[in-house]
Amino acid sequence: MLRRLELLAVGAVLVVAAFTTGEPFLFYLLYLAILVIGGSYVLTRLGLADLEAGYAVSQLHGHVGDKLRITYTLRNAGRLPKPWLEVHNPTTLPGGLSGRALRIGGHAERSWLVRTSLDRRGHFRIEPLQIRTGDPFGFFEASAGVGQGVAVVVYPRIEPLPFWRLPAASLEGSHASPERTLQTTPLATTVRPWAPGDSMNRIHWKSTARHGEIQVKEFDLEQTADAWIVLDLDRAFRAGRGEESTTEAAIRVAASVADKAIGENRAVGLTVSAHRATVLPPDRGGRQRLKILQLLAAVEADGSTPVAETLVMSLGRLRRGMTAVVVTASTDVGFVRPLAALRPRGIGCVAVLCDAAAYARVAREHDAARGAHVAPLDPDAEETERQRWRALRHALAEYQIPTYVVAPGRPLGEVLAR
Repeated sequence: MLRRLELLAVGAVLVVAAFTTGEPFLFYLLYLAILVIGGSYVLTRLGLADLEAGYAVSQLHGHVGDKLRITYTLRNAGRLPKPWLEVHNPTTLPGGLSGRALRIGGHAERSWLVRTSLDRRGHFRIEPLQIRTGDPFGFFEASAGVGQGVAVVVYPRIEPLPFWRLPAASLEGSHASPERTLQTTPLATTVRPWAPGDSMNRIHWKSTARHGEIQVKEFDLEQTADAWIVLDLDRAFRAGRGEESTTEAAIRVAASVADKAIGENRAVGLTVSAHRATVLPPDRGGRQRLKILQLLAAVEADGSTPVAETLVMSLGRLRRGMTAVVVTASTDVGFVRPLAALRPRGIGCVAVLCDAAAYARVAREHDAARGAHVAPLDPDAEETERQRWRALRHALAEYQIPTYVVAPGRPLGEVLAR
């Protein structure tokens, strides 16, 4: 707008000067200005005429670490070439989407592919395609939006847990041996010679080849059917930055454990203690998996409720035969007693701890490597935190609660295998 006002002022001065003085040179400049400005205006107005454009997104949801591919197509249905076009997609995706400046001839078509990494979980928008053109002198410009915006959901990364097994939800002190079953379960424990009535899908072909006779797999009856995940996102204990943080680590654990359990046809429930407590009742199948991932894609570590209070509020929802999996970065020993109290009720319990001190240390090392100012540590606060951590580990061991510690740089499949 400022440039147009300046152009209008210069034009007005030129007209007044030409007609006042009658100088041929000033009339020459006036005619030249009319030609240039008028031609620029016409060129700009025709710049978007007869254009057809669109874009296609390869997927509307994915996981952290996936690649999103967007295919753009621009077609000129007219005879006149388009000498300068800018094409870009406004988006809330981290890092944005790269635009392109191009020229397209008459009756021509241009297509290109843009790849972007999904580096952060969440709900994002890709707005309608924006096409802009103008004249070589920058006097005028025109723009148009094409298509409709789309929503892209980025789920947390799911890591494989090949050796993870939920502990049996039996009464405390019970050491009964597993019950064999004729049903096919995830717990294949041994092989035996084939007997009449055995199904073909139970045959273990490697053992058959080794023994020279048909061997079939035997399965143990699972001692637990359902899992309830309690995800603690108390902001008082968050540490680290980005993917290397206690928040993202805890969410990855919850997503991976839920995916593993649903893949074993277990019913999975979820309690997320964030800004407000959110509860997903137990259910099976792909629909429940999608609900869990959509919830985990949106949550943030902005809770203020202690994990012990969250456990107490969840007691009414836990039933006999379930296994409670508590995922937290808290070093407060107050949640150990409510967790241990579940076992006499026939509810298994597991604690997955995110080592906040380790994640904070990694963040400090990254800041120091970038040359950023790093405040010195308080030795007294550091020692206090170590004592709280040791007390928590001791309390969990005292109640014989299976405990896993998640630290930066270690795959979850390795951590949860121990």
